[in-house]
Amino acid sequence: MHIHILGICGTFMGSLAVLAKELGHRVTGSDANVYPPMSTQLQAQGIELMQGYEPAHLQPAPDLVVVGNALSRGNPAVEYVLNQGLPYVSGPQWLADHVLQGRWVLGVAGTHGKTTTTSMLAWVLEHAGMSPGFLIGGVPQNFGISARLGGTPFFVVEADEYDSAFFDKRSKFVHYRPRTAILNNLEFDHADIFPDLAAIERQFHHLVRTVPGEGLVIHPQAEEALARVVKMGCWTPVQTTGDGGQWQARLLSEDGSRFEVIFGGKPEGIVEWDLTGQHNVANALATLAAARHVGVVPALGIAGLSSFKSVKRRMEKVAEVNGVTIYDDFAHHPTAIATTLDGLRKRVGDAPVIAVIEPRSNSMKLGAHRDGLPDSVVQADQVFWYAPANLGWDLAGTVAGSTVPTVVCDSLEGIIAGVKAMALPGTQVVVMSNGGFGGLHGKLAQALAE
Repeated sequence: MHIHILGICGTFMGSLAVLAKELGHRVTGSDANVYPPMSTQLQAQGIELMQGYEPAHLQPAPDLVVVGNALSRGNPAVEYVLNQGLPYVSGPQWLADHVLQGRWVLGVAGTHGKTTTTSMLAWVLEHAGMSPGFLIGGVPQNFGISARLGGTPFFVVEADEYDSAFFDKRSKFVHYRPRTAILNNLEFDHADIFPDLAAIERQFHHLVRTVPGEGLVIHPQAEEALARVVKMGCWTPVQTTGDGGQWQARLLSEDGSRFEVIFGGKPEGIVEWDLTGQHNVANALATLAAARHVGVVPALGIAGLSSFKSVKRRMEKVAEVNGVTIYDDFAHHPTAIATTLDGLRKRVGDAPVIAVIEPRSNSMKLGAHRDGLPDSVVQADQVFWYAPANLGWDLAGTVAGSTVPTVVCDSLEGIIAGVKAMALPGTQVVVMSNGGFGGLHGKLAQALAE
């Protein structure tokens, strides 16, 4: 069968393409922006990529078109599909029908940490010899690929609350029907499709409604929005994590790189790993709870976590030039920016930290998170904000009151020159964006080398 994927370089759709190829289909795809890590992964899989949304890409007609949620009415490829009467489906629906049906699905939902937690859980099951399938919105370094079918009934999926397609405005995760559901946390996000937090809570409750009575729902005890979700009605056993929860962590190092796991008041073992930050400790507890639900005893889960290598673009060290370390990070919400910088600060102590941030997500472009930005960077010593001409709101005015020395740039060249002038040996530079950021990481490394 020939499947053509519209929006193939999105992290979800690119992972879908890998699964379709593994099922034996001929897979092609098109996208407006073709960039790594998804483009390189797809090309390595022998999947043909086309730039743009030309109707010609759909000639001769494929057997099925899978439509990404970034495409809307008016897109030339979408209009061609509708006018020609070509068979089409949303990505989540295709996944549910062709991959998840009949399997034990472990779904990871939440505003932050989905990709990392999904990767952790897939790795813990792999380490336990369970050979799970998975679909992850990023490339976990333990596997080197973002999706695979796997050889057992277990399938771990990143369960996103974003909408499914232009013709299906339900959250993606409503299609997945998990037996084990992690709800990591819940804050307002995706201001382009949700009017307020209550609307997102309603979608999360739709997810809770699909978890069977013999399943398990896992969430942090202290997360008020998730407590409200569960209170709307839950027909499934619940396990809680964090302060006051059944699963707790006792930090043995301030940066979160070493901690003891306690379940039901009983110590289960110590995680020692390369990750930092309280958010990753929370991700680990949820992972251990989910893994135990499918039969992985905590001691084995803890051993798996200790060999976990994180995900590409999640505080990924991409270069070290003349003593300056450059990280690539996906953070694009004030909470994620703050927790990531806090974890780094606790690891590096007094070393200079420079943050370079592109407010690129749809919510950021709409200004939904602007008030939280000045306080999100307090753990940095210097911040460079990127304000492209089309941002639509006054970034410089927003961050003017920040307590951290701040520079707002409208070009990558300006950022590179500024960082180069300030970065001394020992400086940690964190580049934060949910896009390719114009290849800034490589350009910065090159400039520092000169």
